[in-house]
Amino acid sequence: MFMPRLQLLRLLSAAFLALPFTVALSQSKTPPHPPTLWIIGDSTAHIDAPANAANPEPRVGWGTPLAAVFDPAKIRLVNAAKAGRSSRTYFTEKRWDQVIEQLQPGDYVLINFGHNDPGPIDDAKGRGSLPGIGDDTQTVGPADGTTETVHTFGWYLRTYIAGTRSRGATPILLSVTPRNIWTDGKVEPGLGHFREWTAGVARAENVDYVDLTGIVVREYQKLGPEKVAAFFPLDHTHTNLAGATLNARSVVAGLKALPDSPLNPYLSAEGEAVIRADEMSMPLPANAVLPTLWIIGDSTVRNGQGDGANGQWGWGDEIAHWFRTNRINVVNRALGGTSSRTYFQFHWPSVLSMIRPGDFVLMQFGHNDNGPLDDAARARGTLPGNGEDARTIDNPLTRKHETVHSYGWYLRRLINQTRQHGATPIVLSLIPRKTWDGDRIHREPYVEWARQAAAESDKKGDRAFFVNLNEIIAQQYERMGQAAVEPMFADPHTHTSLAGAQLNAKSVIEGLKGLKHDPLKKYLSPESKSLPPFHESSH
Repeated sequence: MFMPRLQLLRLLSAAFLALPFTVALSQSKTPPHPPTLWIIGDSTAHIDAPANAANPEPRVGWGTPLAAVFDPAKIRLVNAAKAGRSSRTYFTEKRWDQVIEQLQPGDYVLINFGHNDPGPIDDAKGRGSLPGIGDDTQTVGPADGTTETVHTFGWYLRTYIAGTRSRGATPILLSVTPRNIWTDGKVEPGLGHFREWTAGVARAENVDYVDLTGIVVREYQKLGPEKVAAFFPLDHTHTNLAGATLNARSVVAGLKALPDSPLNPYLSAEGEAVIRADEMSMPLPANAVLPTLWIIGDSTVRNGQGDGANGQWGWGDEIAHWFRTNRINVVNRALGGTSSRTYFQFHWPSVLSMIRPGDFVLMQFGHNDNGPLDDAARARGTLPGNGEDARTIDNPLTRKHETVHSYGWYLRRLINQTRQHGATPIVLSLIPRKTWDGDRIHREPYVEWARQAAAESDKKGDRAFFVNLNEIIAQQYERMGQAAVEPMFADPHTHTSLAGAQLNAKSVIEGLKGLKHDPLKKYLSPESKSLPPFHESSH
């Protein structure tokens, strides 16, 4: 996925490295049309280190191969990063002044610092920043008799954000580029606290944030220490062209996953082929000849990377056991943190493009639909109910007007589009939380709204099956009792443990078997014969 077309990229690398930064700046004094994508940062983004006798392989920053994934006819790229600079010295050396005076409305600025900020604040290099993201300051006096007020890492990032916005441009924060440092088979997950500090500033300032650290670390873990070592010919920080290309494509993967994906219109064909970050770890059908059971939903269906992090598992990762996987693919594309609205907007198009006639779609939403419509953190809530009412908001994440619909409206769109692709939609009510009303598990209105959405689509000819998963599991919890249900959860009331996920997956099968016409009957495994069908009307 990340392997470059090396010959082309070497030519791009050589051409770009031969271009001085001052020339790039001087050429951009005329207001750019099309817009300009600026990069500010350190040597991991831009380093002028050609091959020599001591180092036969040149070191390359990710900003160089980034040029290949953008269309130069649509956007210019100026790599204004500079080796050896910290968030502090990029500011004190007036490099930021050179950039900001040339920023134009509609430009974008990628901001990536951290590697040189941990140093002392008062040594000869004078590039260390104060730790954290607060407003702390400390005055230092260099040898020339002047003084300098040193700020926190977060203060400098906020300065770049404010300056970018003042010129009508868009800032995008990137967490620190990973290093090739491994401990017990795990690559370093970040450089101290700089990753979390960058994310914290992004949240506080409502700025787009790409977790470059996390994306690259996941790729490094897949490759392993030996293959990753080939990306670092000289030290553990600076990459060769192949490593820089992996990092550049990781940047694009993160940019494509941003709300509203603001840079997507400027991608080249090569950039369009990069998989967005939140789908890089998503499974695909194992056998293209077989039909596929697609599973979509939130973290109660697939938590995190589907690896049981923090002891939390979604039922979608435990359901394949109940199917004949030599007859049907079982692909869990649920994504934590999504509501019916945000999944439909940002993730469903990718799944829909892969759905083929004869496939099936299990869908379960509701846990995140009751949040605010327009909060700065997530903006994922839907209107209650199943009606056609709508509300127009200013979405703080996408920074655009958005018409928000009801929970049922989004489910009906998922149902109808599934049918339009020749597949069978199966709606599941949300799994119950561990919330007790006396000896009974609390039922939520989303159960009936999901039922109504499936029924209304059925009336219009877009037949949708409905399984009341909430009721099936709730009744089992009530029979088990509160003490026995406790081990089914890995947090206070929402995310299940492995045992809870296995119980819920079994409940899905019981619900399918209880349908008057189970569309998946011929694909169930022999083990499923031992499960009793759940007929809701008889309970």
